[in-house]
Amino acid sequence: MKLTFRKIIHQIHLWLGLTSGLIVVIMAATGCILAFEKELKHALHPEKYYVKTIKKEKLKFSELKLKAEQALPDSLKVSRVEISSDPSRSYAFRTLKMDKEALTYWGSYIYYYRVYVDPYTGKVLEVENAKTDFFEIVMDLHRRLLLGEKIGKAITGYATIIFAVMLFSGLVIWVPKKINKNALKGMFFIKTSAKWKRINYDVHNVLGFYSVILLLLISYAALIWNFEEMDQWVKKTLNGKAKTEQKAKSTVPTTETPDSKNILDMVGNRVEQSLADKKSALISFPKTEEGTYYAEVTYGNRQYQNEQFNFDRYSGKILKYQSYKNENIGYGTALRERNYDLHTGSILGMTGRFLYLFAGIIAASLPITGFIIYLNKKKKKPKKKKGS
Repeated sequence: MKLTFRKIIHQIHLWLGLTSGLIVVIMAATGCILAFEKELKHALHPEKYYVKTIKKEKLKFSELKLKAEQALPDSLKVSRVEISSDPSRSYAFRTLKMDKEALTYWGSYIYYYRVYVDPYTGKVLEVENAKTDFFEIVMDLHRRLLLGEKIGKAITGYATIIFAVMLFSGLVIWVPKKINKNALKGMFFIKTSAKWKRINYDVHNVLGFYSVILLLLISYAALIWNFEEMDQWVKKTLNGKAKTEQKAKSTVPTTETPDSKNILDMVGNRVEQSLADKKSALISFPKTEEGTYYAEVTYGNRQYQNEQFNFDRYSGKILKYQSYKNENIGYGTALRERNYDLHTGSILGMTGRFLYLFAGIIAASLPITGFIIYLNKKKKKPKKKKGS
């Protein structure tokens, strides 16, 4: 019997679903948990995210960094800090070291601490071992299935490709063989008065259609993170003739080394000034002799709406500045900057985040409802009679 195009697509959809269904459920479910991670954290643990008393002046940035490092075990050094324009918020310092060859979540993080400091008094509000943080474990389950960077990331990456193929094949199956009034109604509405098997089919078919665009955007952004070759290809293709941005480097002094504390205070003050009419800032400390202080100051809830600074670590001078409003950065670079917001829905504001949450719930349900459809069809098939 000849297989039609539709039947081939149906078989591809079925077998890819059976192959990757469990991984898709895990990734979608964990994505839903992480959808409002920050809001949940702030509500559950206000004692470390908020200070009790707001004063007129904050301590010097170098003092706060020192307080954070003194609270860390094994004389560890912090690598970055997150600050907010909200005067009631604490400063969150972080130190992290990963083993990308490890095969499990627990082996991946050699150490990972967050230190929350009151910027007015320098009091350490909490030293958090982030390895044991619930949301961090959920994040790693979402990204790597707790199987480490090398194996886990590859599995979720290829599972995302399979999921994207399933979304496209699902669209083909969604269109009925014959278009009539009843068929059109079945394409867009769930027949709630029908038997449970039909309702299950409609939930899979109809909700899958309504969420397909959002799920494709989520999948695209995930693939950009998982496959560097794809990331570079998209960026270069869309950038066209736009100039490639050069990496900023600090000039290593040949004579006397400047006071690093004063430089850090200069950088901190400059970032604080820029933060006045914005929402939050992230400052990464230099890792090498030629490294720079990198600061990303975000305007609001959309991460791509930011200003980026590179400061010379020896003079505090701004070596490089980039704003999302810059029209000369190239379409590829601009799209890459929006990748996080495309993945989380924040590109559409709070409405987008809720829409993505519902899309994630649907994504988690698709392999389950699809598997039920498969079982129901298998039961319907008549058993072959034995030859007489």
